[in-house]
Amino acid sequence: MADEALSAGAVARRLGVAVTTLRTWHQRYGLGPSHHVPGHHRRYTPDDLARLEIMRRLTNEGVSPAEAARWARQAPEPGQHVNGGQPRLRRDGGGTAIPVGRAGPAARGLARAAMRLDPVAISLAITQSLAANGVIATWEGLLRPVLAGIGERHAATAGLIDVEHLVSRCVSESFATVVRAGTVTGPARILLSCADEEQHTLPLEALAAALSEAGVAYRMLGARVPPAALVEAVNRTGPAGVVVWSHTRATADPRQLTALLAVPRRPLLVLAAGPGWRADTLPAGVVRPIDLAEAVSLASAVRDSLEQSTAD
Repeated sequence: MADEALSAGAVARRLGVAVTTLRTWHQRYGLGPSHHVPGHHRRYTPDDLARLEIMRRLTNEGVSPAEAARWARQAPEPGQHVNGGQPRLRRDGGGTAIPVGRAGPAARGLARAAMRLDPVAISLAITQSLAANGVIATWEGLLRPVLAGIGERHAATAGLIDVEHLVSRCVSESFATVVRAGTVTGPARILLSCADEEQHTLPLEALAAALSEAGVAYRMLGARVPPAALVEAVNRTGPAGVVVWSHTRATADPRQLTALLAVPRRPLLVLAAGPGWRADTLPAGVVRPIDLAEAVSLASAVRDSLEQSTAD
């Protein structure tokens, strides 16, 4: 533990805050160092650092310090570490009623946190996975199984709406953090849009975060984009690629895609993403990616192709 413990100065540098801020959080809210060797100053353990990272993130998002500290103190208890010092999500209360199939322990832990309606544990699990594995692996291995399990339980019981809303919000916030931390430069060559009347945006947000992680600039139009508005956006911005997301058959009208292919500044690539689209109804020239990784690969390739032709 002594090798892992950090001084106040080291923690301040990691968090990007002043040492005086750490002292204030310690004195007012009890978020201080817990490792103590007689005759030496107390030092911060990985558990202490995890709580302070929550404190910093929440206060940066406008949460009051007192409320942020309350959430931070609900982080994993000291000593609950596995696999190289990563905090273990607490198992108190809530149950494990969300099915996650053959997904691993991280997904099961996230499912338990979701059933407890524990936003701190949910966000911590997502943040740790994003840092360790990246957006695509986090989406496929952690988030999709849990979200699918919530959907399965809702279909069977008409419940878990509160769980779905909370998890979705935490996922959106985590992906937004990835986007803000990105260093994407250059013009936005990719346009992201939901199909007309489509309200399920999380997969599109996952694609946006993955593109940002890959250094690909994009524009996001979001949910429920009427075909006329999408065509207008394409004419106005001239993107190299357009991704239209549909979660259900009800929103997957292929005429939306046909309209994109007929615009004067036709995109080089039109992707029909999501389970709503049927391959046998897609207009010629439209590609249906099989997963998030393929969507990112295709968008990156068309961006690179356009930039290379521009350079030549």
